Amino acid sequence: MTLDELNALAMDAARRELERCCGSARWVAAMAARRPFRNTDDVQTAADEVWWSLGGADWLEAFSHHARIGDRGRAAGWAREEQSGVGTATDDSVKALARLNRDYERKFGHVFLIFATGRGAEEMLDELRVRLANDPAGELRNAAAEQAKITRLRLTKLLSNDGATPGSR
Repeated sequence: MTLDELNALAMDAARRELERCCGSARWVAAMAARRPFRNTDDVQTAADEVWWSLGGADWLEAFSHHARIGDRGRAAGWAREEQSGVGTATDDSVKALARLNRDYERKFGHVFLIFATGRGAEEMLDELRVRLANDPAGELRNAAAEQAKITRLRLTKLLSNDGATPGSR
């Protein structure tokens, strides 16, 4: 899809496309309402401004649309591509990811979120171990920062002009 195509979409269609990038309904609504965008930098700037103006409940809503890192059965579309580093992981690493994901969710109440593109399973495991030691408020901000990176990447994919990669979460 091009920027001009996104700008020209009806509100409902624009929301559907933007939902592919972020699962927060308030983020989607605000981004759709900000159209037309002048250029892709304008889109990315708006995405960050809107994201950081939202609260914890909106962030948690967005997080809920993500598959667990290493959950090969649930990750689809862009999420599958973004987590491709887990595809070559050993069985031990996959089991450790599953166990630590559960520990993280028990402690923080949401899925472990990390910008996974270009990262291998061991690197993500190391980060998961480090972040398990965080306090809940700090970790919520860490996860929000990771979501912001994921959203920026997905907006780039959405506006890549070829539309070859379907889906999101």
